[in-house]
Amino acid sequence: MAHVNLKGMGVALITPFKADKSIDFNALARLIEYQIKNGIDFLVVLGTTAETPALTPDEKCRVRQFVAERVAGRVPLVLGMGGNNTAGLCEEIRSTDLSDYQAILSVVPYYNKPSQEGIYQHYAAVAQASPLPVVLYNVPGRTGVNMTAETTLRLARDFPEKIIAVKEASGNFTQIDDIIKRKPADFMVISGDDGITFPLITLGAVGVISVIGNAFPKEFSRMVRLALEGDFANALLIHHKFTELFSLLFVDGNPAGVKCLLHAMGHIENELRLPLVPTRITTYESIRHVLENL
Repeated sequence: MAHVNLKGMGVALITPFKADKSIDFNALARLIEYQIKNGIDFLVVLGTTAETPALTPDEKCRVRQFVAERVAGRVPLVLGMGGNNTAGLCEEIRSTDLSDYQAILSVVPYYNKPSQEGIYQHYAAVAQASPLPVVLYNVPGRTGVNMTAETTLRLARDFPEKIIAVKEASGNFTQIDDIIKRKPADFMVISGDDGITFPLITLGAVGVISVIGNAFPKEFSRMVRLALEGDFANALLIHHKFTELFSLLFVDGNPAGVKCLLHAMGHIENELRLPLVPTRITTYESIRHVLENL
């Protein structure tokens, strides 16, 4: 299997909607060009930030194909493919055309709270079903269960050719540091949280799958690159410029915050699909104020 390099800044693409809640493919095309022209390293398509639970299977198929056609091989593509029905997910992976993608990002099964052994067996089945390398995604704040360092390391060691990375969004520095310290040499640890990307890179993470990168691809990818090069002083300056935004973007949930930011910048309509709604007016005004100062 070809080695996939997910070092640097990947962006978890949003799905722009029109006022009638249909997908705004023109805005999506502009956003893709904006990302690539401003130096992002890879794109994550149909992740949490894309409001994937609110898209129909046909819409997901159209987005997957549209992004691949627009990107046309200029940057690597990672496709979000997760679920809490292991057999159903494996069948979906087997029946999806993944020829334009380099890896899949698969979240820990949510809601039904599997044990660590259940999480291990789930990913073992996904690894066997997927023709592409797999990136684990640990985000206990959304799934209701934490994948421990031990489970992550066990998967990394048992499936070295297939399970190539983890997107860690537990916020647990001790756990993430433990993974970095004990992982196989080629296994990549990727930050799943913009706000702690800088400190995680200093510990040995290889980059981030970013939300804020939708709006600030040039600046945030520069921060990541400087940190990876060991220029921590200049990376820290950029990190500190964004600290207020980091919290504002998530105060009313994701992707409401980043969609509000992109709307304020003139990129998209400020539209989400229920059960998600736009940010409160007070949050919108705070984001606009920070944006003016930036």
